Amino acid sequence: MKALSIKQPWAWAIIHGGKDIENRTWPTRFRGRFLVHASKTFDMEGWKWIARMEGRLCIQQSIAELPHYKDFLMGGIIGSVEIVGCVRHHGSLWFEGPYGFVLADPRPMEFMLCKGSLGFFDVSAF
Repeated sequence: MKALSIKQPWAWAIIHGGKDIENRTWPTRFRGRFLVHASKTFDMEGWKWIARMEGRLCIQQSIAELPHYKDFLMGGIIGSVEIVGCVRHHGSLWFEGPYGFVLADPRPMEFMLCKGSLGFFDVSAF
């Protein structure tokens, strides 16, 4: 199965926080489910942004509360999500561009330690 490494807290936001766009500098034709790999890198500015925006972003009661920055799992698979499109413009608060992978149906999984890679990569355990 394909996987994509995403910095924390963005990986968490895709699986638990309602993030419906993954911003990239490159487009993709890939459609379907992929594994969300939480990289070993943490984006503190991103965590602060999510914390400031939490009231506007977390509009569904099922969305989890943002964890403390020291509590994020990193360096492994945390769930899966589907790419249903790739856009240059989108109305989502999560969109920054220049490309946005439109995401749907996030599914959390038990954490599985896994080495990441650039771009989409294969994970043989699935």
